Amino acid sequence: MRIFTDANYNFIRWRWHAIALSLVVVIAGVVTMVVRGLPLGLDFTGGTIVVLEFQQNVTEQQVRSAVSSIPGDEVVNTYDDPAKRQIMVRLPLIEGVEQGTSLQRGALEVERLVREAKLGEFSVVSRDLVGPAIGEDLQRRGIYATLASIAAIAIYIGFRFRFSFAIGAIAATLHDVIVTMAFLTFFGYDLSLNVVAAILTITGYSVNDTIVIFDRVRENMRSMRRESLETVVNTSVNQTLSRTIITAGTTFLSVFALYFFGGEALEGFAFTMLVGIVSGTYSTVFIASSLAIMLAKQKRPAAAAVETPQGSGKKARRARVS
Repeated sequence: MRIFTDANYNFIRWRWHAIALSLVVVIAGVVTMVVRGLPLGLDFTGGTIVVLEFQQNVTEQQVRSAVSSIPGDEVVNTYDDPAKRQIMVRLPLIEGVEQGTSLQRGALEVERLVREAKLGEFSVVSRDLVGPAIGEDLQRRGIYATLASIAAIAIYIGFRFRFSFAIGAIAATLHDVIVTMAFLTFFGYDLSLNVVAAILTITGYSVNDTIVIFDRVRENMRSMRRESLETVVNTSVNQTLSRTIITAGTTFLSVFALYFFGGEALEGFAFTMLVGIVSGTYSTVFIASSLAIMLAKQKRPAAAAVETPQGSGKKARRARVS
C-alpha cells in the first residue's frame, strides 16, 4: 500500500502518447457505431419482455429454439438467480402489425410457442410492454440528462478553478462517455436505461477524481510559484496518485463482483461501470491535466529567471565601479 506514497512519475511527459491512444480508441469507436449503429435496448426501441419461471430445469437454448419462429432477433437469457429457473425472452416490435397489437401479440406468442414445445410447466412472472413512442421519449430524456450533467459540471469547475481547467475536465468526461459507448458497441451490449444510469454515474466519478487533482494543483500553485505549470500539475498528480489508485481499485472490485454475480438485469450496468472506472482513472491522470496545461498557456517563472535583491545590489556596485 506504500507503493505510491512517494510517487515521482513524469506523467506529463507521456501526455501526447496518451492523447494519441485516446484518439485511436475514440475514432475506432465512432466508426464502429456509425457502421454497426448504436445498439438500442428495449427501453428506447420498444418491444416486449416476458419472464417465464419453470418448474423444472430448462436451458436457454431450448427456449430459444421454441421461439425461433417469431419474426425479428429475439434475445433469450437466464434471468435473476439461476436457481429460480427463470428465463427472459426479449422481442422487438413485429413489423407490419399495429403497435398495441404487436406488443400484446409478442407476449402471447412466446407463451404459446413455449407451451407447444412441451418444456414443462411454467408461469409468467412479468410482461413488460414498451411502445416506440415511450422509447423515443426515454431516449430524448436520457440525452438531456447527460448533457445537463456535463453543463453543470463545466459551470461548477469554471467558477471554482479556472476556465481552462473546466475545459480539461469536460473533455476528459466526454472522452470517458465516448470510450464507454465504444466498448458497449464492441462487445454487443444494448443501450438501456440501466446503461444510461451507469454513464451518468461515470461522469460524476470521473469529475470527482479530476477535482481532487485540481484542488491539489491550486494549493501547489501558491507554494510552487517559481515552478512551471507542467511541474506543478505533475507534482499534484503524483501527490494524489495513491488516493486515485485505491479509490478506483476498490470501486472496480465491487463492480467486478456485481458483473459476475448480479445477473442479467445488472450485467450491462456493471460492464459500463467497469469500462468507465478504467477510462475515468486514465483520463484523470493523463487527459484532464494535460488539456488544462495546454489551454492555460502560462508558466511560472523559473527560479533562475528570478533576480534576487542580493544580485541587484551586486549589479549596482559593479555599475558604480565602472
